[in-house]
Amino acid sequence: MVAAENLNLVEVAALVGDAARATMLGALMGGRSLTAKELAYYANVSRSTASGHLGKLVAARLLTVIRERRFSYYRIASPLVASMLESIKVVAAIEVPPRRQPGAANDDALRFARSCYDHLAGQVGVAVTDALVAMGHIVLTDEGGEVTSSGGRFLSAFGADPRPRTRRIFCQPCLDWSERRYHLKGLLGARLLDRLLGLGWLKCVSGSRALQLTSPGRAGLSEVFQIEINEGVATSRAMQSTSPWGSLRARPGYVA
Repeated sequence: MVAAENLNLVEVAALVGDAARATMLGALMGGRSLTAKELAYYANVSRSTASGHLGKLVAARLLTVIRERRFSYYRIASPLVASMLESIKVVAAIEVPPRRQPGAANDDALRFARSCYDHLAGQVGVAVTDALVAMGHIVLTDEGGEVTSSGGRFLSAFGADPRPRTRRIFCQPCLDWSERRYHLKGLLGARLLDRLLGLGWLKCVSGSRALQLTSPGRAGLSEVFQIEINEGVATSRAMQSTSPWGSLRARPGYVA
């Protein structure tokens, strides 16, 4: 007899494994709420087909829906669902041997900086995390993270209040599918992204999870986080050597 939790696993895997549904879930990983019409466009399916898919995702509590006037807006149901989807993306990026696919400008933009549900990912997200670790503002391990006393002062001065006010996990590593290293998720990761967007250092790109670095952002990241941007590559000056947890590219069993 198949255990109930395994049946649930099969059902969730089947829902996420459909190409159209996976595309719609990916579009919502930018943290925005989208209509069925917009999600149908992303998935290249009819509105009626999209509505059927969305109904199943809502019923499984992977998505929530908010109805305002004539429109219904869909979004990822919780950070837990977003974390699951990002983890699947990490596993999907591990290929032996790697597939050879032509690159695209949008792929490069996503790898440079993107929203991972409600926190910052990509090279910039990893560089910010590296900088916070190297400057002693956070302690990060495979299991979790902690803000130090100096980190509390630094984050408060930066405008990303480090005090948790909810039961949500505050500081936690999130394995970046493109960099194979950690960026920050949890409440702290969300507050950092909100602050970077609020300062105008990063801008959302219409129709994409990619985030655009602005001129003030380039200067601010350099001054505050000691991050250099050269030829579209973001690196932390504070992190002179490999991060304490290392790059997964160097670990056995991971092939880039």
